[in-house]
Amino acid sequence: MPAAESITLKDRKDWRYIGKPVPIVDLHDMTHGTATYGIDVVMPGMKFASIERPPVLLGQVRSFDDTETLKVPGVEQVVRMPVPKEPLGFQALGGLAVVASNTWAAMEGRKKLQIEWEDGANAAYESAAYRSTLEAATKQPGDIRRMEGDIEAAFGNGAKTLEATYYSPHFVHAPMEVPAAVASVKDGKCEVWACCQDAQSLRTTTAQAIGMDEADVTAQVALLGGAFGRKSKPDFGAEAAIISKAIGAPVKVTWTREDDVRNGYYHAAAAQYVRAAVDDAGRPTAWHHRTVFPPIMSLFEPGKKTPGTWELDFGLTDLPYDIPNLCIESGAADVHVRIGWKRSVQNIFHAFAVNSFTSELAAEAGRDHLDYLLELIGPPRQVDLAKGGVTDYFNYDSSLEAYPIDTGRLAHVLKLAAEKAGWGRELPERPGVRQAMGLAVHRSFLTYVATVMEVGVSDDGDVSIPRIVMAVDAGTVVNPDRVKAQMEGACIYGMSAAIYGEITAKDGRVQQSNFHDYPVARITDAPREIEVHLVESTAPPGGVGEPGVPPFAPALCNAIFAATGKRIRALPIVQHDLSAT
Repeated sequence: MPAAESITLKDRKDWRYIGKPVPIVDLHDMTHGTATYGIDVVMPGMKFASIERPPVLLGQVRSFDDTETLKVPGVEQVVRMPVPKEPLGFQALGGLAVVASNTWAAMEGRKKLQIEWEDGANAAYESAAYRSTLEAATKQPGDIRRMEGDIEAAFGNGAKTLEATYYSPHFVHAPMEVPAAVASVKDGKCEVWACCQDAQSLRTTTAQAIGMDEADVTAQVALLGGAFGRKSKPDFGAEAAIISKAIGAPVKVTWTREDDVRNGYYHAAAAQYVRAAVDDAGRPTAWHHRTVFPPIMSLFEPGKKTPGTWELDFGLTDLPYDIPNLCIESGAADVHVRIGWKRSVQNIFHAFAVNSFTSELAAEAGRDHLDYLLELIGPPRQVDLAKGGVTDYFNYDSSLEAYPIDTGRLAHVLKLAAEKAGWGRELPERPGVRQAMGLAVHRSFLTYVATVMEVGVSDDGDVSIPRIVMAVDAGTVVNPDRVKAQMEGACIYGMSAAIYGEITAKDGRVQQSNFHDYPVARITDAPREIEVHLVESTAPPGGVGEPGVPPFAPALCNAIFAATGKRIRALPIVQHDLSAT
Protein backbone atom coordinates (compact mmCIF):
# COMPACT_ATOMS: atom_id res chain seq x y z
CA MET A 1 0.00 0.00 0.00
CA PRO A 2 1.35 3.44 -0.83
CA ALA A 3 1.73 5.92 2.01
CA ALA A 4 -1.40 8.00 2.49
CA GLU A 5 0.52 11.25 2.23
CA SER A 6 1.81 10.23 -1.20
CA ILE A 7 -1.68 10.05 -2.70
CA THR A 8 -3.31 13.04 -4.37
CA LEU A 9 -7.07 12.64 -4.55
CA LYS A 10 -9.11 13.94 -7.46
CA ASP A 11 -10.69 17.34 -6.92
CA ARG A 12 -14.43 17.23 -6.14
CA LYS A 13 -15.25 19.21 -9.30
CA ASP A 14 -13.68 16.42 -11.36
CA TRP A 15 -15.65 13.57 -9.83
CA ARG A 16 -17.42 11.42 -12.40
CA TYR A 17 -19.40 9.05 -10.17
CA ILE A 18 -19.46 10.25 -6.56
CA GLY A 19 -22.66 12.17 -5.95
CA LYS A 20 -24.35 10.86 -9.10
CA PRO A 21 -27.23 8.34 -9.04
CA VAL A 22 -26.16 4.94 -10.40
CA PRO A 23 -28.51 1.93 -10.71
CA ILE A 24 -27.45 -1.11 -8.69
CA VAL A 25 -25.68 -3.66 -10.87
CA ASP A 26 -27.80 -6.70 -9.95
CA LEU A 27 -31.19 -4.98 -10.13
CA HIS A 28 -32.13 -6.86 -13.32
CA ASP A 29 -31.48 -10.26 -11.72
CA MET A 30 -33.45 -9.33 -8.62
CA THR A 31 -36.48 -8.13 -10.56
CA HIS A 32 -36.44 -11.02 -13.05
CA GLY A 33 -36.11 -13.85 -10.54
CA THR A 34 -32.66 -15.02 -11.62
CA ALA A 35 -30.67 -13.81 -8.59
CA THR A 36 -29.32 -16.52 -6.28
CA TYR A 37 -30.25 -15.84 -2.68
CA GLY A 38 -29.04 -17.95 0.22
CA ILE A 39 -32.23 -19.97 0.18
CA ASP A 40 -31.62 -20.80 -3.54
CA VAL A 41 -28.20 -22.45 -3.19
CA VAL A 42 -28.11 -26.09 -4.37
CA MET A 43 -25.26 -28.64 -4.37
CA PRO A 44 -25.02 -32.08 -5.99
CA GLY A 45 -26.11 -34.85 -3.63
CA MET A 46 -27.51 -32.34 -1.15
CA LYS A 47 -29.82 -33.39 1.67
CA PHE A 48 -32.39 -31.16 3.35
CA ALA A 49 -32.85 -30.54 7.05
CA SER A 50 -35.46 -28.95 9.28
CA ILE A 51 -34.69 -28.46 12.97
CA GLU A 52 -37.02 -28.59 15.95
CA ARG A 53 -35.31 -26.26 18.40
CA PRO A 54 -36.06 -25.91 22.13
CA PRO A 55 -39.11 -23.67 22.67
CA VAL A 56 -37.39 -22.00 25.64
CA LEU A 57 -33.93 -20.47 25.45
CA LEU A 58 -31.29 -22.87 26.83
CA GLY A 59 -33.83 -25.67 27.02
CA GLN A 60 -32.81 -29.12 25.80
CA VAL A 61 -34.19 -32.49 24.77
CA ARG A 62 -34.94 -34.73 27.73
CA SER A 63 -36.19 -37.63 25.59
CA PHE A 64 -37.68 -38.18 22.13
CA ASP A 65 -39.37 -40.73 19.90
CA ASP A 66 -38.77 -40.46 16.13
CA THR A 67 -40.63 -43.63 15.12
CA GLU A 68 -43.39 -41.83 13.21
CA THR A 69 -40.94 -39.33 11.76
CA LEU A 70 -38.89 -42.05 10.11
CA LYS A 71 -42.04 -43.43 8.45
CA VAL A 72 -42.52 -40.24 6.41
CA PRO A 73 -41.47 -40.85 2.78
CA GLY A 74 -38.20 -39.09 2.08
CA VAL A 75 -37.07 -38.85 5.71
CA GLU A 76 -33.69 -40.51 6.15
CA GLN A 77 -32.54 -39.85 9.70
CA VAL A 78 -32.81 -37.70 12.80
CA VAL A 79 -29.70 -35.95 14.13
CA ARG A 80 -29.44 -34.79 17.72
CA MET A 81 -27.93 -31.31 17.77
CA PRO A 82 -25.33 -30.39 20.40
CA VAL A 83 -26.58 -28.58 23.50
CA PRO A 84 -25.37 -24.95 23.50
CA LYS A 85 -23.36 -23.56 26.36
CA GLU A 86 -23.10 -20.03 27.63
CA PRO A 87 -22.08 -17.59 26.38
CA LEU A 88 -24.46 -18.28 23.54
CA GLY A 89 -22.94 -15.96 20.97
CA PHE A 90 -23.86 -17.39 17.57
CA GLN A 91 -24.11 -21.04 18.54
CA ALA A 92 -26.80 -23.36 17.23
CA LEU A 93 -29.66 -23.67 19.71
CA GLY A 94 -29.76 -27.47 19.93
CA GLY A 95 -32.79 -29.71 19.41
CA LEU A 96 -33.36 -32.37 16.74
CA ALA A 97 -32.70 -32.12 12.99
CA VAL A 98 -34.80 -34.15 10.59
CA VAL A 99 -32.79 -34.97 7.45
CA ALA A 100 -34.60 -35.90 4.25
CA SER A 101 -34.35 -36.01 0.48
CA ASN A 102 -36.43 -32.84 0.16
CA THR A 103 -37.50 -29.90 2.30
CA TRP A 104 -41.17 -30.89 2.46
CA ALA A 105 -40.40 -34.32 3.81
CA ALA A 106 -38.04 -32.86 6.41
CA MET A 107 -40.69 -30.44 7.62
CA GLU A 108 -43.46 -33.07 7.63
CA GLY A 109 -41.25 -35.50 9.49
CA ARG A 110 -40.38 -32.85 12.01
CA LYS A 111 -44.07 -32.38 12.85
CA LYS A 112 -44.25 -36.03 13.92
CA LEU A 113 -41.39 -35.91 16.40
CA GLN A 114 -42.42 -36.73 19.96
CA ILE A 115 -40.20 -34.67 22.26
CA GLU A 116 -40.14 -34.15 25.99
CA TRP A 117 -38.32 -30.90 26.75
CA GLU A 118 -36.29 -29.81 29.73
CA ASP A 119 -37.16 -26.11 29.68
CA GLY A 120 -34.76 -24.76 32.26
CA ALA A 121 -34.79 -21.45 34.15
CA ASN A 122 -36.14 -19.31 31.31
CA ALA A 123 -39.50 -21.11 31.42
CA ALA A 124 -40.52 -18.53 34.02
CA TYR A 125 -40.24 -15.69 31.51
CA GLU A 126 -43.53 -13.86 30.98
CA SER A 127 -43.51 -10.63 29.01
CA ALA A 128 -46.17 -8.62 30.89
CA ALA A 129 -44.42 -9.22 34.20
CA TYR A 130 -41.08 -8.47 32.56
CA ARG A 131 -42.38 -5.09 31.37
CA SER A 132 -43.48 -4.25 34.90
CA THR A 133 -40.03 -5.18 36.19
CA LEU A 134 -38.30 -2.97 33.64
CA GLU A 135 -40.57 -0.03 34.40
CA ALA A 136 -40.05 -0.45 38.15
CA ALA A 137 -36.29 -0.47 37.59
CA THR A 138 -36.46 2.93 35.89
CA LYS A 139 -37.63 4.44 39.19
CA GLN A 140 -34.50 3.24 41.01
CA PRO A 141 -31.06 4.88 40.88
CA GLY A 142 -28.87 3.44 38.13
CA ASP A 143 -25.34 3.73 36.82
CA ILE A 144 -24.52 7.31 35.90
CA ARG A 145 -23.26 7.51 32.31
CA ARG A 146 -23.20 11.28 31.81
CA MET A 147 -23.58 14.05 34.39
CA GLU A 148 -23.44 17.80 33.85
CA GLY A 149 -24.29 20.60 36.29
CA ASP A 150 -26.17 20.05 39.55
CA ILE A 151 -29.18 17.95 38.65
CA GLU A 152 -30.78 17.77 42.10
CA ALA A 153 -30.41 21.49 42.74
CA ALA A 154 -32.01 22.20 39.39
CA PHE A 155 -35.01 20.04 40.21
CA GLY A 156 -35.24 21.67 43.60
CA ASN A 157 -35.37 25.11 42.02
CA GLY A 158 -37.47 24.27 38.97
CA ALA A 159 -40.79 25.99 38.53
CA LYS A 160 -42.35 22.66 37.57
CA THR A 161 -41.29 19.03 37.08
CA LEU A 162 -42.64 17.00 34.17
CA GLU A 163 -42.09 13.26 33.84
CA ALA A 164 -43.00 10.33 31.61
CA THR A 165 -42.24 6.63 31.23
CA TYR A 166 -41.84 5.09 27.77
CA TYR A 167 -41.82 1.44 26.76
CA SER A 168 -40.99 -0.47 23.60
CA PRO A 169 -41.27 -4.27 23.39
CA HIS A 170 -39.06 -6.93 21.94
CA PHE A 171 -39.03 -6.82 18.13
CA VAL A 172 -37.84 -9.52 15.74
CA HIS A 173 -36.12 -8.75 12.43
CA ALA A 174 -38.52 -10.76 10.22
CA PRO A 175 -36.70 -10.46 6.86
CA MET A 176 -38.69 -11.84 3.93
CA GLU A 177 -36.03 -14.50 3.28
CA VAL A 178 -35.75 -16.73 6.34
CA PRO A 179 -32.28 -17.90 7.46
CA ALA A 180 -30.90 -20.62 5.19
CA ALA A 181 -27.51 -22.23 4.74
CA VAL A 182 -25.81 -25.06 2.85
CA ALA A 183 -22.71 -26.79 4.20
CA SER A 184 -20.46 -29.58 2.97
CA VAL A 185 -17.95 -31.15 5.35
CA LYS A 186 -15.64 -33.51 3.49
CA ASP A 187 -12.01 -34.66 3.68
CA GLY A 188 -11.14 -32.38 6.57
CA LYS A 189 -12.52 -29.30 4.83
CA CYS A 190 -15.78 -27.39 5.08
CA GLU A 191 -17.54 -25.11 2.65
CA VAL A 192 -20.58 -23.19 3.85
CA TRP A 193 -22.94 -20.98 1.82
CA ALA A 194 -25.32 -18.72 3.69
CA CYS A 195 -27.40 -15.55 3.36
CA CYS A 196 -25.10 -13.99 5.93
CA GLN A 197 -24.05 -10.35 6.38
CA ASP A 198 -20.67 -11.25 7.86
CA ALA A 199 -18.47 -13.76 6.04
CA GLN A 200 -15.72 -13.59 8.68
CA SER A 201 -18.13 -14.41 11.50
CA LEU A 202 -19.72 -17.17 9.42
CA ARG A 203 -16.33 -18.76 8.92
CA THR A 204 -15.27 -18.47 12.58
CA THR A 205 -18.59 -19.67 13.99
CA THR A 206 -18.73 -22.65 11.62
CA ALA A 207 -15.18 -23.72 12.46
CA GLN A 208 -15.91 -23.59 16.18
CA ALA A 209 -19.16 -25.52 15.78
CA ILE A 210 -17.49 -28.52 14.11
CA GLY A 211 -14.10 -28.36 15.85
CA MET A 212 -12.22 -27.50 12.69
CA ASP A 213 -9.32 -25.15 12.06
CA GLU A 214 -10.63 -21.88 10.63
CA ALA A 215 -8.14 -22.14 7.77
CA ASP A 216 -10.00 -25.26 6.59
CA VAL A 217 -13.37 -23.50 6.36
CA THR A 218 -14.47 -21.53 3.31
CA ALA A 219 -17.43 -19.19 3.76
CA GLN A 220 -19.47 -18.11 0.75
CA VAL A 221 -21.95 -15.26 1.12
CA ALA A 222 -25.07 -15.38 -1.03
CA LEU A 223 -27.42 -12.51 -1.80
CA LEU A 224 -29.62 -11.52 1.14
CA GLY A 225 -33.40 -11.39 0.90
CA GLY A 226 -33.51 -8.89 3.74
CA ALA A 227 -31.35 -9.02 6.84
CA PHE A 228 -31.60 -5.99 9.19
CA GLY A 229 -28.94 -7.40 11.52
CA ARG A 230 -30.41 -10.90 11.89
CA LYS A 231 -28.15 -12.41 9.26
CA SER A 232 -24.97 -11.07 10.78
CA LYS A 233 -25.51 -13.80 13.37
CA PRO A 234 -24.54 -17.00 11.53
CA ASP A 235 -26.01 -19.67 13.82
CA PHE A 236 -27.85 -21.17 10.86
CA GLY A 237 -24.55 -21.70 9.02
CA ALA A 238 -23.18 -23.54 12.04
CA GLU A 239 -26.30 -25.74 12.09
CA ALA A 240 -25.77 -26.82 8.48
CA ALA A 241 -22.11 -27.66 9.14
CA ILE A 242 -22.94 -29.70 12.25
CA ILE A 243 -25.49 -31.80 10.34
CA SER A 244 -23.26 -32.22 7.28
CA LYS A 245 -20.46 -33.53 9.45
CA ALA A 246 -22.86 -35.94 11.17
CA ILE A 247 -24.34 -37.42 7.96
CA GLY A 248 -21.30 -37.19 5.66
CA ALA A 249 -23.12 -35.30 2.90
CA PRO A 250 -23.92 -31.73 1.87
CA VAL A 251 -27.04 -30.42 3.60
CA LYS A 252 -29.30 -27.40 3.37
CA VAL A 253 -30.92 -26.05 6.54
CA THR A 254 -33.98 -23.89 5.91
CA TRP A 255 -35.74 -22.14 8.76
CA THR A 256 -39.51 -21.74 8.64
CA ARG A 257 -41.13 -18.38 9.33
CA GLU A 258 -42.21 -19.81 12.68
CA ASP A 259 -38.60 -20.74 13.48
CA ASP A 260 -37.50 -17.22 12.58
CA VAL A 261 -40.09 -15.54 14.82
CA ARG A 262 -39.86 -17.94 17.77
CA ASN A 263 -36.13 -18.72 17.83
CA GLY A 264 -34.54 -15.53 16.58
CA TYR A 265 -32.42 -12.80 18.09
CA TYR A 266 -34.64 -10.08 19.53
CA HIS A 267 -34.31 -6.34 19.74
CA ALA A 268 -34.19 -5.45 23.42
CA ALA A 269 -37.38 -4.44 25.17
CA ALA A 270 -36.79 -1.12 26.93
CA ALA A 271 -38.35 1.04 29.61
CA GLN A 272 -37.26 4.66 30.01
CA TYR A 273 -38.07 7.22 32.66
CA VAL A 274 -37.55 10.87 31.75
CA ARG A 275 -38.13 13.93 33.90
CA ALA A 276 -37.42 17.59 33.29
CA ALA A 277 -37.41 20.69 35.46
CA VAL A 278 -38.85 23.61 33.52
CA ASP A 279 -38.76 27.33 34.18
CA ASP A 280 -41.68 29.72 33.99
CA ALA A 281 -41.37 29.84 30.19
CA GLY A 282 -41.57 26.06 29.96
CA ARG A 283 -37.93 25.63 28.97
CA PRO A 284 -36.06 22.78 30.67
CA THR A 285 -33.32 23.66 33.13
CA ALA A 286 -32.63 20.01 33.85
CA TRP A 287 -33.08 16.67 32.04
CA HIS A 288 -32.85 13.34 33.86
CA HIS A 289 -33.09 10.20 31.73
CA ARG A 290 -32.89 6.61 32.96
CA THR A 291 -32.97 3.66 30.53
CA VAL A 292 -33.34 -0.04 31.34
CA PHE A 293 -33.05 -2.86 28.81
CA PRO A 294 -31.44 -6.31 28.50
CA PRO A 295 -28.00 -5.81 26.97
CA ILE A 296 -26.63 -7.19 23.74
CA MET A 297 -23.46 -8.07 25.63
CA SER A 298 -25.39 -10.87 27.36
CA LEU A 299 -24.69 -12.89 24.18
CA PHE A 300 -21.00 -12.84 25.01
CA GLU A 301 -20.90 -12.45 28.81
CA PRO A 302 -23.03 -14.93 30.80
CA GLY A 303 -25.07 -13.23 33.49
CA LYS A 304 -24.55 -9.77 31.98
CA LYS A 305 -27.44 -7.49 33.03
CA THR A 306 -26.13 -3.98 32.45
CA PRO A 307 -25.39 -2.44 29.06
CA GLY A 308 -21.90 -1.61 27.88
CA THR A 309 -21.13 2.07 27.47
CA TRP A 310 -21.39 1.74 23.69
CA GLU A 311 -24.99 0.51 24.03
CA LEU A 312 -25.90 3.83 25.69
CA ASP A 313 -24.04 5.72 22.97
CA PHE A 314 -26.74 4.70 20.50
CA GLY A 315 -28.86 7.80 20.89
CA LEU A 316 -28.78 8.65 24.60
CA THR A 317 -25.32 9.43 25.96
CA ASP A 318 -24.97 11.84 23.05
CA LEU A 319 -28.16 13.78 23.85
CA PRO A 320 -27.52 17.02 21.93
CA TYR A 321 -29.72 19.51 23.79
CA ASP A 322 -28.51 22.81 25.22
CA ILE A 323 -29.56 22.13 28.83
CA PRO A 324 -27.28 23.15 31.73
CA ASN A 325 -28.11 20.24 34.04
CA LEU A 326 -28.15 16.75 32.66
CA CYS A 327 -28.07 13.20 33.99
CA ILE A 328 -28.09 10.00 31.93
CA GLU A 329 -28.39 6.69 33.80
CA SER A 330 -28.84 3.03 32.97
CA GLY A 331 -30.27 0.16 35.00
CA ALA A 332 -29.97 -3.63 35.07
CA ALA A 333 -32.29 -6.14 33.39
CA ASP A 334 -32.47 -9.93 33.36
CA VAL A 335 -32.12 -11.66 30.01
CA HIS A 336 -34.47 -14.46 28.90
CA VAL A 337 -34.08 -14.47 25.08
CA ARG A 338 -31.20 -13.92 22.69
CA ILE A 339 -30.70 -10.15 22.46
CA GLY A 340 -29.30 -9.02 19.13
CA TRP A 341 -28.74 -5.85 17.18
CA LYS A 342 -31.50 -4.77 14.84
CA ARG A 343 -31.60 -2.03 12.23
CA SER A 344 -30.50 1.09 14.20
CA VAL A 345 -30.01 -0.84 17.47
CA GLN A 346 -30.80 1.08 20.69
CA ASN A 347 -31.36 4.28 18.71
CA ILE A 348 -34.86 2.96 18.06
CA PHE A 349 -36.13 3.21 21.62
CA HIS A 350 -33.89 6.07 22.74
CA ALA A 351 -35.04 8.31 19.86
CA PHE A 352 -38.64 7.35 20.63
CA ALA A 353 -38.41 8.53 24.23
CA VAL A 354 -36.28 11.61 23.60
CA ASN A 355 -38.37 12.98 20.71
CA SER A 356 -41.66 12.08 22.37
CA PHE A 357 -40.69 13.88 25.56
CA THR A 358 -39.70 17.04 23.71
CA SER A 359 -43.17 17.01 22.18
CA GLU A 360 -44.69 16.67 25.64
CA LEU A 361 -42.61 19.56 26.95
CA ALA A 362 -43.60 21.75 24.01
CA ALA A 363 -47.29 20.95 24.48
CA GLU A 364 -47.09 21.71 28.20
CA ALA A 365 -45.45 25.05 27.41
CA GLY A 366 -48.05 25.83 24.75
CA ARG A 367 -45.30 26.08 22.14
CA ASP A 368 -44.96 24.91 18.56
CA HIS A 369 -42.91 21.71 18.62
CA LEU A 370 -40.56 22.81 15.84
CA ASP A 371 -39.70 26.13 17.46
CA TYR A 372 -39.35 24.51 20.85
CA LEU A 373 -37.07 21.77 19.57
CA LEU A 374 -34.82 24.20 17.73
CA GLU A 375 -34.41 26.15 20.97
CA LEU A 376 -33.52 22.93 22.79
CA ILE A 377 -30.88 22.08 20.20
CA GLY A 378 -29.48 25.57 20.66
CA PRO A 379 -26.75 27.40 18.74
CA PRO A 380 -24.44 25.57 16.32
CA ARG A 381 -21.70 23.84 18.29
CA GLN A 382 -19.93 20.54 18.76
CA VAL A 383 -21.25 18.68 21.81
CA ASP A 384 -18.47 18.18 24.37
CA LEU A 385 -19.24 14.87 26.06
CA ALA A 386 -16.13 15.09 28.21
CA LYS A 387 -17.88 17.81 30.24
CA GLY A 388 -20.25 15.13 31.43
CA GLY A 389 -17.54 12.60 32.23
CA VAL A 390 -17.89 10.65 28.98
CA THR A 391 -14.39 9.68 27.88
CA ASP A 392 -15.02 6.50 25.85
CA TYR A 393 -17.84 7.51 23.52
CA PHE A 394 -18.24 4.87 20.81
CA ASN A 395 -19.17 7.25 17.96
CA TYR A 396 -19.75 4.30 15.63
CA ASP A 397 -16.08 3.35 15.62
CA SER A 398 -15.09 6.76 14.25
CA SER A 399 -13.20 9.69 15.72
CA LEU A 400 -15.01 12.69 17.12
CA GLU A 401 -12.52 14.87 15.30
CA ALA A 402 -13.69 13.59 11.92
CA TYR A 403 -17.32 13.10 12.97
CA PRO A 404 -18.25 15.51 15.78
CA ILE A 405 -21.74 15.73 17.25
CA ASP A 406 -22.73 18.87 15.34
CA THR A 407 -25.90 20.62 16.50
CA GLY A 408 -25.77 22.92 13.49
CA ARG A 409 -26.23 20.00 11.13
CA LEU A 410 -28.96 18.55 13.37
CA ALA A 411 -30.91 21.81 13.37
CA HIS A 412 -30.41 22.26 9.64
CA VAL A 413 -32.05 18.94 8.66
CA LEU A 414 -34.92 19.71 11.04
CA LYS A 415 -35.53 23.11 9.43
CA LEU A 416 -35.15 21.67 5.93
CA ALA A 417 -37.65 18.86 6.51
CA ALA A 418 -40.11 21.28 8.10
CA GLU A 419 -39.77 23.71 5.20
CA LYS A 420 -40.23 21.04 2.53
CA ALA A 421 -43.22 19.57 4.38
CA GLY A 422 -44.89 22.95 4.86
CA TRP A 423 -44.87 22.66 8.63
CA GLY A 424 -47.77 24.49 10.23
CA ARG A 425 -49.98 24.62 7.14
CA GLU A 426 -53.58 23.50 7.28
CA LEU A 427 -54.03 20.00 5.88
CA PRO A 428 -56.75 19.30 3.29
CA GLU A 429 -59.93 18.11 4.93
CA ARG A 430 -60.73 14.39 4.92
CA PRO A 431 -64.22 13.53 6.21
CA GLY A 432 -64.16 11.27 9.24
CA VAL A 433 -60.39 11.64 9.63
CA ARG A 434 -58.52 13.72 12.21
CA GLN A 435 -55.27 15.01 10.75
CA ALA A 436 -52.04 16.58 11.94
CA MET A 437 -48.30 16.71 11.38
CA GLY A 438 -45.56 15.38 13.64
CA LEU A 439 -41.79 15.55 13.61
CA ALA A 440 -38.63 14.08 15.07
CA VAL A 441 -34.89 14.43 14.49
CA HIS A 442 -32.00 12.19 15.41
CA ARG A 443 -28.29 11.62 14.81
CA SER A 444 -27.21 8.02 14.40
CA PHE A 445 -24.43 6.25 12.52
CA LEU A 446 -22.79 9.65 11.94
CA THR A 447 -25.80 10.88 9.92
CA TYR A 448 -28.49 13.44 10.76
CA VAL A 449 -32.10 12.68 9.81
CA ALA A 450 -35.28 14.67 10.38
CA THR A 451 -38.70 13.22 9.63
CA VAL A 452 -41.92 15.19 9.26
CA MET A 453 -45.10 13.30 8.50
CA GLU A 454 -48.73 13.96 7.81
CA VAL A 455 -50.94 11.51 9.67
CA GLY A 456 -54.64 10.79 9.56
CA VAL A 457 -56.57 8.96 12.29
CA SER A 458 -60.06 7.85 11.32
CA ASP A 459 -62.93 8.11 13.76
CA ASP A 460 -62.65 4.32 14.07
CA GLY A 461 -59.01 4.66 15.14
CA ASP A 462 -57.23 3.54 11.98
CA VAL A 463 -53.94 5.29 11.25
CA SER A 464 -52.91 6.37 7.76
CA ILE A 465 -49.85 8.27 6.54
CA PRO A 466 -50.47 10.33 3.40
CA ARG A 467 -47.02 11.90 3.27
CA ILE A 468 -43.55 11.71 4.81
CA VAL A 469 -40.79 14.25 4.24
CA MET A 470 -37.24 13.45 5.30
CA ALA A 471 -34.12 15.58 5.30
CA VAL A 472 -30.81 13.74 5.45
CA ASP A 473 -27.29 15.00 6.08
CA ALA A 474 -25.07 11.98 5.48
CA GLY A 475 -21.97 13.98 4.64
CA THR A 476 -20.57 13.31 1.18
CA VAL A 477 -23.15 11.16 -0.59
CA VAL A 478 -21.69 8.63 -3.02
CA ASN A 479 -24.90 7.36 -4.64
CA PRO A 480 -27.97 9.51 -3.91
CA ASP A 481 -30.31 6.94 -5.47
CA ARG A 482 -29.27 4.33 -2.90
CA VAL A 483 -29.49 6.79 0.00
CA LYS A 484 -33.05 7.70 -0.93
CA ALA A 485 -33.96 4.03 -1.29
CA GLN A 486 -32.56 3.28 2.16
CA MET A 487 -34.61 6.08 3.69
CA GLU A 488 -37.77 4.94 1.94
CA GLY A 489 -37.18 1.40 3.14
CA ALA A 490 -36.49 2.66 6.66
CA CYS A 491 -39.93 4.27 6.70
CA ILE A 492 -41.64 0.99 5.85
CA TYR A 493 -39.49 -0.90 8.36
CA GLY A 494 -40.09 1.72 11.05
CA MET A 495 -43.79 1.64 10.33
CA SER A 496 -43.98 -2.12 10.78
CA ALA A 497 -42.32 -1.92 14.19
CA ALA A 498 -44.08 1.20 15.47
CA ILE A 499 -47.62 0.24 14.54
CA TYR A 500 -47.64 -3.55 14.75
CA GLY A 501 -44.44 -5.04 16.14
CA GLU A 502 -44.43 -6.84 19.46
CA ILE A 503 -42.91 -10.11 20.63
CA THR A 504 -44.46 -11.50 23.80
CA ALA A 505 -43.73 -14.62 25.84
CA LYS A 506 -45.56 -16.95 28.21
CA ASP A 507 -43.96 -19.83 30.08
CA GLY A 508 -40.72 -18.84 28.35
CA ARG A 509 -42.21 -19.41 24.90
CA VAL A 510 -42.57 -16.71 22.25
CA GLN A 511 -46.27 -16.36 21.48
CA GLN A 512 -46.03 -15.05 17.91
CA SER A 513 -45.26 -17.31 14.96
CA ASN A 514 -45.92 -15.73 11.55
CA PHE A 515 -47.13 -12.57 9.85
CA HIS A 516 -50.71 -13.09 11.02
CA ASP A 517 -49.70 -12.32 14.61
CA TYR A 518 -46.45 -10.44 13.96
CA PRO A 519 -47.61 -8.21 11.09
CA VAL A 520 -45.46 -6.09 8.81
CA ALA A 521 -46.69 -3.16 6.74
CA ARG A 522 -48.63 -4.10 3.61
CA ILE A 523 -48.86 -2.07 0.41
CA THR A 524 -52.24 -0.71 1.55
CA ASP A 525 -50.61 0.58 4.76
CA ALA A 526 -47.61 2.23 3.15
CA PRO A 527 -47.25 6.02 3.06
CA ARG A 528 -48.63 7.43 -0.18
CA GLU A 529 -45.66 9.77 -0.62
CA ILE A 530 -42.13 9.66 0.77
CA GLU A 531 -39.88 12.60 -0.09
CA VAL A 532 -36.17 12.45 0.73
CA HIS A 533 -34.09 15.62 0.58
CA LEU A 534 -30.32 15.22 0.73
CA VAL A 535 -28.11 17.96 2.15
CA GLU A 536 -25.13 18.92 0.01
CA SER A 537 -22.08 18.45 2.23
CA THR A 538 -18.31 18.21 2.10
CA ALA A 539 -18.19 16.28 5.39
CA PRO A 540 -16.97 12.67 5.23
CA PRO A 541 -19.66 10.09 4.44
CA GLY A 542 -21.90 8.82 7.22
CA GLY A 543 -24.07 5.72 7.39
CA VAL A 544 -27.38 5.44 5.55
CA GLY A 545 -28.69 1.90 6.12
CA GLU A 546 -29.94 2.58 9.64
CA PRO A 547 -30.40 6.31 10.42
CA GLY A 548 -33.81 6.55 8.74
CA VAL A 549 -35.47 4.28 11.31
CA PRO A 550 -35.13 6.11 14.68
CA PRO A 551 -37.13 9.28 13.89
CA PHE A 552 -40.06 7.35 12.44
CA ALA A 553 -41.92 6.16 15.55
CA PRO A 554 -41.70 9.43 17.50
CA ALA A 555 -42.70 11.54 14.48
CA LEU A 556 -45.72 9.26 13.99
CA CYS A 557 -46.72 9.28 17.66
CA ASN A 558 -46.28 13.05 17.90
CA ALA A 559 -48.57 13.47 14.88
CA ILE A 560 -51.15 11.15 16.42
CA PHE A 561 -51.12 13.26 19.57
CA ALA A 562 -51.55 16.44 17.57
CA ALA A 563 -54.48 14.88 15.70
CA THR A 564 -56.25 13.15 18.59
CA GLY A 565 -54.90 14.53 21.87
CA LYS A 566 -53.94 10.96 22.84
CA ARG A 567 -50.35 10.49 23.91
CA ILE A 568 -48.64 7.22 23.03
CA ARG A 569 -45.85 6.26 25.41
CA ALA A 570 -45.75 2.54 24.70
CA LEU A 571 -45.32 0.72 21.40
CA PRO A 572 -46.85 -0.80 19.35
CA ILE A 573 -49.49 1.75 18.39
CA VAL A 574 -52.04 -0.91 17.49
CA GLN A 575 -52.53 -1.60 21.21
CA HIS A 576 -54.01 1.86 21.77
CA ASP A 577 -57.61 2.92 21.25
CA LEU A 578 -57.45 5.92 18.94
CA SER A 579 -61.14 6.02 18.07
CA ALA A 580 -62.99 9.32 18.35
CA THR A 581 -65.40 7.98 20.98
